[in-house]
Order: sequence, then structure tokens, then C-alpha cells
Amino acid sequence: MVSQARKSELLFSGSDWDFKKLSRVYDEIEAIGLEELRLDIYPVQMEVISSEQMLDAYSSVGMPLMYRHWSFGKRFLYDELLYRKGARGLAYELVINSNPCIVYLMEENTMALQALVTAHAALGHNHFFKNNHLFRQWTDAGGILSYLDFAKSYIARCEERHGLAAVEAILDSAHALMEQGVFRYHRPPKLSSEQQREGLRERLEYEERSFNDLWRTLPPSQGKSKPETGDDNLVERKKSLNLPEENLLYFLEKNSLVLEPWQREIVRIVRVIAQYFYPQRQTQVMNEGCATFVHYTLMNTLFDRGRISEGAMLEILRNHSNVVFQPVYDDPRFSGINPYALGLDMMQDIQRISTAPTAEDRDWFPDIAGRGDWRDTLLDAWANHRDESFIRQYLSPTLIRKWRLFVLADGADEPHYEVASIHNERGYAKIRSALAQSYDIGASRPDIQVVDVDLLGDRHLRLQHTVKDGVMLEGESRDATLRHIRNLWGYDVSLAAIDGGTGALVSERWTKEL
Repeated sequence: MVSQARKSELLFSGSDWDFKKLSRVYDEIEAIGLEELRLDIYPVQMEVISSEQMLDAYSSVGMPLMYRHWSFGKRFLYDELLYRKGARGLAYELVINSNPCIVYLMEENTMALQALVTAHAALGHNHFFKNNHLFRQWTDAGGILSYLDFAKSYIARCEERHGLAAVEAILDSAHALMEQGVFRYHRPPKLSSEQQREGLRERLEYEERSFNDLWRTLPPSQGKSKPETGDDNLVERKKSLNLPEENLLYFLEKNSLVLEPWQREIVRIVRVIAQYFYPQRQTQVMNEGCATFVHYTLMNTLFDRGRISEGAMLEILRNHSNVVFQPVYDDPRFSGINPYALGLDMMQDIQRISTAPTAEDRDWFPDIAGRGDWRDTLLDAWANHRDESFIRQYLSPTLIRKWRLFVLADGADEPHYEVASIHNERGYAKIRSALAQSYDIGASRPDIQVVDVDLLGDRHLRLQHTVKDGVMLEGESRDATLRHIRNLWGYDVSLAAIDGGTGALVSERWTKEL
């Protein structure tokens, strides 16, 4: 039994919640997070939604405002079917990288669970979104909601003016290229301000009223390019078009000879949304690890101070354990490394190294071992690393042994795997490097770039895929994507596979062959 005095100190009792309790719990965890963990967060806007609204948010890639597209409806029906059959649960919360930070809470959650997910999303994810250098460089949290509102209304007007089928065709092709529609190596322009966006609307409307056939006056295609007069012409042409270009959507938006102004703007909308999600693909372990570490620390602090009961803490720990559960490799539930589990373990390990290091820790981490203030180390890591660099710098031999990690060498010509790195001094470094490399999306994503096009000749668009370790693109998916590129470009497109090591031509595929 909880004493009456102790009960009066509790933030809540029982499983029922109301908005007064939610506000009281948020104020308490925010104070602890800001003062003791030194978190820096955006203002928070919390909304309580139903399971159907959560499914709807799933289908529109987690965004509160989104234009219409058939793929979102397909995703909704698929997730709803699994949810109704009990084959898949729903997230307890959803958080939007925006300013203010929007946090969706499920109305079916108990009060203890609402406290847990509030700490996880409103404090943990919120701090990471605001402070990590990738999100600061590549996203505009203050402008994304107004931009999505513009995108939704603009595409709706295009559907009214040009028809659903015409808009859907452009969206289908643009969506197919979203993985190749981001800038990876230089900073993109910021989202337009409200005034710029209003000017954009006026400019597009004017262009559509007085659209001239500038591109159509170019000489018709003769099936072959004009012969080059020398390497200087090729170099000059590539320089004028800023080739090679890694962002296919950007190149098509700026240089396609067949897209009308409204179609270019739709391609740009899809490109901006693809860029918005680019940092999230690089920081899943860090982002979820940060949020899990924050909620675990805050909930334990509340319990230690007598602000939540034993029963509530048991429920919180049960849900926390479900989140960080890591099946072993031969478990039917195994689907890879759980980012929540790896991220939390690494951050708690940094805490241990900072406060109670071993001799091994002092050898591997001389800069942080025994410093005592683990908060500074974590705040610096959350701000300045992505998954690949975080693992490469902070994965310790202690964790490698705990997770029983090792490296398998898989030679294409060998009938068996070989255990290449084990738990010794040299093996730890190789294991850490191999795991870090697996989180480098630059190494795992296909490297496809626009390398040449002759706008005054046959307008043939030449793409190049740099093949790494002999891994080719899957044929059916490659051909379907080339057809989408041709739809946006309007003329022949070819994709040459070039061996990354030797520079030799491996294969070439043309859209006219499809």
C-alpha cells in the first residue's frame, strides 16, 4: 500500500489520464531534462490522436500535412489490416521535426505510458532534432509545416486544373526517384519564406498563362548526337550544366525540356520532402538511442524522487524492455540490430566510461575516460555525429563482447564464410570499423549520377552507376526507374554501370531497349 503522504507527492495514480495530468507530467520532466541533462529543445505542441489517426499519419510518412497520392492510401490499408489482425502494433507516439515540435500521443495509452513517451519524444527526439548538425544543416524546422501546407494546396490546385491522372503521373515518377533526389555533399538552399512562396505562386500562374514553346523550337532529334569537336566542348558542356550531378530530381527539375512550370514545381516539392528526411536515415541509432536514454534517465529520476509509484515504474520498465529487446541471430524474430538497443547501450557505456573506467577504457578512450561529466560527452556526440561516425568513435571492446560481435569474410568464390575478426586488440578495431561502415548510407546506397547530356543534339541523358564490390542494380527495379526518368526527361536515357575499382564499363542499359 502507498502511504497517504507518499500518494500526495505522486504526479499521477492509476492508469487514467487527462490533460491536466499530461501537463503536470510534462512540466516535471521538462524541468529535470533542462536542468540536469542540459537539454535544449524546441517549444512542444502535444496532440492526442486515435489509432486510426495514427495509421493515417503512418501512411503519409509521419507528416501532419501531406498531398494526396495513391501510395499513401495503399500504405494505410496495409498497416490497418495488420493492426486489426493483431500482427502489428502501433507506435505509442509520433514526433515531427518542426518548430514547434509536434508530438502525437495515442489516446489508448495509459498515464504511465504517456509519461514515458512524452519524455522519449518531447524531450529526447526534440533535443536531437534541434541540435544535431545534420538536421541543422539539411532541414528547416521552422519552415517545414508552412511548406507542406503550400505543397498540399498547390498540388490540389494542379489536380483541379490539369486532372488527377496528369498530376499522378508526375508524382509517380518523382516518388520513384526520391532515393536519388537528395544533395549529399553540399548544402541545399533553405525553404522559401512566405513572401518568396507567394511570389512563386504568382510566377507559376503567369508562366502557365503565357507559357512559350522555347524548348520546342530546338532542332528536332535526329537519333544521333552532333559530333563533338573535341574534349574541350565536352568539358565546357559539363561545366555549364554543373555535371556530374548526384541529385537526379534537381537536375530534371532544372533542365528537363518537356516539363511545364507546374510539373517542375511538383518535382521540386517531392525533392524538398526527400531532402527533409535525409538526416533521419543517417541517424536512426543516435536519434532513437538519445530518446531512449533520455526517457530511461528521466523516468528513473522521477521514481527516485517519489514522483511516480512502484506500479507505474513497473509498467514503464516493461514497455522500455519491449522497446530495447534484441533477439539473437537465430531467433525467428531477428531482423537485424535494434537501433534503440544499440544506441542506448552505447550511451550508457559512455556514461560508465566517464565515471568508472577500466584500464582498457583508458587505453581506448583517453579523452573521456574518468572525466566524470558524461553529460558534456553525450551532448557533444548528439550534436556532432551521425550513426557511422558515432559507432566508429565510441563503440567499446566492452560492448563488442556484450553483443558478441565478430566479422565474417564472405568471398564470392569461396564455399564457406571465414571468421575474420574476433575479440582481440586488432579484432576490436576491425569489428568497430565494419559495423560503422554498415551504417554509412553513402556506401550502401547506389551511386548514380548524371554525367552528360547534349541539349543541342539528340538530348540523350547519360547516367552512370559506380559499381562497388561487384554489386549490380536489380534488373526489374532498374528498368522501371529508367522509365520514370524518361517520363520526366522526355528523351532517351541510358545508364552505364562502371566498375568503381577499375573504371571499366560493366554494362549499359537504354530506355529505348525497354
